Amino acid sequence: MSDPIELVLIYGSTREGRFCDVVAGWAAAEIGRDGDFALRLVDPAALALPDRHRREKSAALRALESELAAAEAFVVVTPEYNHAYPAALKFVIDSFSQPWRAKPVAMVSYGGISGGLRAVEQLRLVFAEVHAVAIRNSVSFANARSRFDAEGRLLEPDAPCQAMAAMLRQLRWWALALRAGRAASAYGETAA
Repeated sequence: MSDPIELVLIYGSTREGRFCDVVAGWAAAEIGRDGDFALRLVDPAALALPDRHRREKSAALRALESELAAAEAFVVVTPEYNHAYPAALKFVIDSFSQPWRAKPVAMVSYGGISGGLRAVEQLRLVFAEVHAVAIRNSVSFANARSRFDAEGRLLEPDAPCQAMAAMLRQLRWWALALRAGRAASAYGETAA
């Protein structure tokens, strides 16, 4: 592969004391082992996001839009709160339309017994609406807090690492295919 795939990992939670840092840290380390991706992190908790959608985008939203537009693929790390994904993640997605178009999105989820899979299923619908391609495979951590030690290391890494590798293979394929497609013609347009 000639150029690494520009990949943005998005933190889904902004809660104080969130577990997202642990799961996102694991995901970022796994992505970092794969030489095909140039990884950047987007943490809504670290951004000065507005409290609601306004006609005029704030400086923080304009900067975030530029960062997302430069990405060729996304990994979203999301918890499941009350059978859904967090509001901050929805705010980030809904703030833009163009940066998501014709780009793949993979998901790493965590939560209680469901492992965040209900949040992932809802995110698939949302990302389809903004013309992103949700990757079929995902990584899920049921009872996530019991799966990592106090230093954030995964206690039984074999199955999650295999799932992550499979998901990244799919993400890579879609990212390269969609990169070629966007280079051939603008999304939504066909050659005459």
